[in-house]
Amino acid sequence: MTQTRTKARTAAVTRRESAFAERFALFAECLLTGVWIAVASLAVVTYPAAFAAGARHLRRRTGHEAGGWREFVADFRLAVRGGWAAGLAGWVAALAVWVDVQAVRAGIPGGPFVGAVGLFALIGLAVAGLRAAAVWEPGARWRELLGAAGRRTVLDPAGSFLLVGGLAVVAVSGWFVPPLAIPVLGAVAAAALAVEERGRRRR
Repeated sequence: MTQTRTKARTAAVTRRESAFAERFALFAECLLTGVWIAVASLAVVTYPAAFAAGARHLRRRTGHEAGGWREFVADFRLAVRGGWAAGLAGWVAALAVWVDVQAVRAGIPGGPFVGAVGLFALIGLAVAGLRAAAVWEPGARWRELLGAAGRRTVLDPAGSFLLVGGLAVVAVSGWFVPPLAIPVLGAVAAAALAVEERGRRRR
């Protein structure tokens, strides 16, 4: 009887240690994926494809499927075919918001209101982009992904606020310790995956 209890306790401890090791390994994988995403985003307009490839890599990791840098690069090459246009549109939107901010500083009538609307719109576009990247699959069209992600952004405010928090962490990290913002990008991709999985289960 004593031996049975000892074995049961040992098995329970082993399970807890295994769960901790798996979670730590996933966290480390997120940080590594953040570095991959940052490298793939160096071409400026490739950040949507980089996040898509990173999210798909993490999806394989959580599904206990094999995959590494080569698979990430292969996914990135497929995602960038249409993703560069989405990236360009994002920069255009950011430029428009920058113009609004300059209008606010110049004291133009109605500038603060226009600036606030533009800023909120830019945040919404960023969240929709993350949601779209999280569900990207080879062969998917970015226009359709972004349209559906925009609807989910509005209909699932809780998940959207979670992603806004993730983006805020990246911004704060980049402000205080710039190198830290790079690996944190992987955590943001993982958060987008979690939000989309949560929404899928609720539907």
